[in-house]
Amino acid sequence: MKPHNILIAGSGGIGQATGLILACQQSFDCNIILGDRYENAAQEAAKFVNDNSDSSAASGFLLPSEGMTDEFKSQLEKADIILDCLPGSQAPRLAQYAHDYDCHYANLTEYVKETDEVTKIAQNSSKGFILQTGLAPGYINVIAHHLFKKFTDIHQVEKVDNIDMKVGALSRHARDPYFYAFTWSPIGVATEYVEDALVVENYETSTIPSLSRTEKLLIEGIQYEDDFTSGGAADLPVALAGKVKNLNYKTLRFPGHYDWARKIISETPAGMDKIDHLNSVMLNDIPAVEDDVVIVFASVKGRDNKGVLRSMEKSIHVYPSKVGKHTLRAIQTTTAAPLCEAAVLLLSGKYQGPVFQSQIDTDSFLNGSFVSKVYGAID
Repeated sequence: MKPHNILIAGSGGIGQATGLILACQQSFDCNIILGDRYENAAQEAAKFVNDNSDSSAASGFLLPSEGMTDEFKSQLEKADIILDCLPGSQAPRLAQYAHDYDCHYANLTEYVKETDEVTKIAQNSSKGFILQTGLAPGYINVIAHHLFKKFTDIHQVEKVDNIDMKVGALSRHARDPYFYAFTWSPIGVATEYVEDALVVENYETSTIPSLSRTEKLLIEGIQYEDDFTSGGAADLPVALAGKVKNLNYKTLRFPGHYDWARKIISETPAGMDKIDHLNSVMLNDIPAVEDDVVIVFASVKGRDNKGVLRSMEKSIHVYPSKVGKHTLRAIQTTTAAPLCEAAVLLLSGKYQGPVFQSQIDTDSFLNGSFVSKVYGAID
């Protein structure tokens, strides 16, 4: 069987991690093509993958930020799948190329408007388009859906009271006044803090302002705070309509961070976009770190068939880990591994058209070779 040709769009930290994870999985034979708007970045990313694995399957090319080139067209014609690690604003463009050149597609973005555009592009396609398949949205939605199905099966019910999804990509340490350090894209953080969040309350699906309901909680004895942020719920509010009384996604932070973020947003100068302002302040004031931790928490609460109130919960902590010859940050492995698992599912030929998180087979995804190696197997 010939190797799959996998085009990774974007050669930043997640693109590099995706390439390295793929190259180090001996049971998955593939050629890795890394594209970036800066050709030297793409070449360096390919070198990074080859130098830190026992593979020489990675190569790089110039992926223009707009328009088409002969080289880009040639790579698209060879590609079996596009793994989109570019900013969310580019998702519709890359999805359109996947449609036009008849290849599968998977992306990471939490952007709602762009996800709707990709959904329209993918309609009636013979190839599969898995949407929002990173960490959050992505893994958190699949594991929450898995717990829902397990809960209703074990307790012989059709409905539950609550599904809570929480994820924190955090530094190991945090300082006053922002109580945070960057482990991933500042613009992504700013966007999810400002755009509205999708929730289910009393069986009604609606939007709610992000950062509008900060609460404190303990996970394995450590105190965090959480609040609504956009995009993380994926399609579960729609997919489980009528089956869940209350459903939400919240982002975990260290106590004190959300007060700081709300203050900065409230100080946005007149005429300036809130996302741009928050992004600018965070870039100037908050450092980036390498030593990180990703915390995943999902829970389902409801009554069993005898009326007894029960809860089913799962928490996971992921730390930096060595892949091949290089140590990847936790945010890299927890984001890239679900994207790689999505590639396996799509290349199996079992999915066509737009594929949402609720439509993914939870057992095969959560216990797949890429995901289980990072998050651990799930029963």
